[in-house]
Amino acid sequence: MNSTNQQCFERARQVIPGGVNSPVRAFGQVGGTPFFVDRAEGALLWDVEGKSYID
Repeated sequence: MNSTNQQCFERARQVIPGGVNSPVRAFGQVGGTPFFVDRAEGALLWDVEGKSYID
């Protein structure tokens, strides 16, 4: 089973207060779901859903 960012965020919220390592990025007030990095190569990142990002 492949995880989604939402599933990872729900799991993170169970083990990390707010689900992230900073109250500024807790997403409670701004809405949305953070992305969770699966892998990286150079300046490219891929989240757990397979979407790519440029750092």
